[in-house]
Amino acid sequence: MNYIFEIEDKTGRKIYLTKERWTHILEHSDITIHNLEEIKLALTNPSAIIPQAFDEDKSNYYLYDKKRKSYLLVAVKYLNGRGFITTAFFTKHLSKKWTKK
Repeated sequence: MNYIFEIEDKTGRKIYLTKERWTHILEHSDITIHNLEEIKLALTNPSAIIPQAFDEDKSNYYLYDKKRKSYLLVAVKYLNGRGFITTAFFTKHLSKKWTKK
């Protein structure tokens, strides 16, 4: 598989971004090629890491952008001890993990 990058996140796990996912992100979000370093920073020094509510193998990494007054969200899926980025985009709010009652 062709990787754009592989990096160790803040918790010590390896996470990678494939060329296919990078192309998807560029075509379907407000992310540009200039945001690649910010995506890496969101993984290594996030403002928050929030597990996704309905899939324990997924987490959202957030990095606050003061200029945009929004968060860069980087969604990661974990498989066999490694993570891969599924998507990334800017959002105004953090998504809180829902708890089952």
